[in-house]
Amino acid sequence: MPDDKNLKIETIAVHAGRMSAEHFGVVNTPVYRASTILYENLAALEAADAPYIYGRLGTPSSGSLEEAVTALEGGSRTVLCPSGLNAVATAILSVCGADDHLLVTDNCYGPTRSLCDGTLRRLGIETTYYDPVTGSEIAELFRPRTTAVFCESPGSLTFEVQDIPAIAEVAHARGASVLLDNTWATPLFFEALARGVDLSIQSATKYIGGHADVMMGYVTANEGHAERLAETHGQLGLYASGDDCFLALRGLRTMPVRLARHHETALELALWLKKQPAIAQVLHPGLAGDPGHAIWRRDFKGASGLFGLVLKPVANPAMSAFLDGLECFGLGYSWGGYESLIVPANVRRTVRPFPAAGPVLRIHAGLENVDDLRADLEMGFERLRAQAPA
Repeated sequence: MPDDKNLKIETIAVHAGRMSAEHFGVVNTPVYRASTILYENLAALEAADAPYIYGRLGTPSSGSLEEAVTALEGGSRTVLCPSGLNAVATAILSVCGADDHLLVTDNCYGPTRSLCDGTLRRLGIETTYYDPVTGSEIAELFRPRTTAVFCESPGSLTFEVQDIPAIAEVAHARGASVLLDNTWATPLFFEALARGVDLSIQSATKYIGGHADVMMGYVTANEGHAERLAETHGQLGLYASGDDCFLALRGLRTMPVRLARHHETALELALWLKKQPAIAQVLHPGLAGDPGHAIWRRDFKGASGLFGLVLKPVANPAMSAFLDGLECFGLGYSWGGYESLIVPANVRRTVRPFPAAGPVLRIHAGLENVDDLRADLEMGFERLRAQAPA
């Protein structure tokens, strides 16, 4: 990578982690599939005197991706995980143990909640959920054994924006770590570590991969958390394959261009959807009237393609008519790929119910032409109206 600390993030995404000199000028680091790595002699084996010593512990494929992500995040160390959920678990387990107390935002990813209520509880880690709009008032929830605060901003179903700097100031004053699932914004649109986060978590399945064909997560640590993170990751035996690393790194190279398009299309759709009679509320922090808009404008550099809708109350046959006939929007989980998606959202809350009288939908605006997406949704609204009672 060019030796210039003032490089823009788009340039970092293109150049970071490239190993062309080590691979005969080849632009992309090749796929390494390896378990055993041979040493030249006994002395080298005993000293582990080699850049790579065992496949699970790293290859040029994983090293290239880790280096690129660490540069994008502005961090000290990155570890790769088999999925985004595993990255969440790895990050939490690197800072929490038996009898510890964990604060988790109430708008977290559903499987994160299941992890906290299931495996972490069995390990003796107690979770308290907090209102996602809580800022410095989170101090009231701390206990002597509170070791970490887990954030997700915006939440991936209801899109509340958290005041991360305020939460980080409170947590650090009490010796606790701050963890953030930053998948919605990526390091391009939210600089997690610079805003006070200690462990920045990403489901690379989403925008890093970008093509709906990779399962991967990562955690990037600041200097104070790097050693413990690497230790936990290694002891759990976690690994990302060379093939997946290659695909993720390929996706990362074009992520700035793709995210700019996702931002533009989603915001245009959100503005149009606000005017539709069937819509009670659009959940998008980039909209001026959104409750999280002020913090989003202060802290973020853009918005991704993911946002939500609250429909006015509607019967299930009308909902089915609306969704089943869509042609540009697929019905499927995950997001962050080039394709547009829509799914009903099952919003779970502990602190207080989410105020929605009608169904909640989650939309991912892909890379299609926005006019085609709008036309597809308009035809869906026509089917919905046709099914609604007169």
